[in-house]
Amino acid sequence: MGVPRFRGHTTTIHAVVVPRFLVESYVASSSTAFDDACERARHTADLGTNVTYLHTTFVPGDETVLHLFDAPSTDALDAAGRLAGLEFERIVEAIGEVAGYREKEHRR
Repeated sequence: MGVPRFRGHTTTIHAVVVPRFLVESYVASSSTAFDDACERARHTADLGTNVTYLHTTFVPGDETVLHLFDAPSTDALDAAGRLAGLEFERIVEAIGEVAGYREKEHRR
């Protein structure tokens, strides 16, 4: 039984850190308005360069929709959102934590 010989190749992987943004919108407290906001958020990612749609949270009592995106900048996300017809009040950088894992600290 022989042992295969493998040449030691070095592969370098470069991680690109893309900022995460929260897009704040206000819609009527209805499932139709929420569905439309989600569709426009998905379309924003389709129209943006290096824009990734991650998640949407709807707070019906406040008529607030919060979309989470990864994007190279607020300007890139703003431009893609406007092309998609995504209505929003503001875009802010976001840092999240899931089960004790702080995203920004580990995304560098």
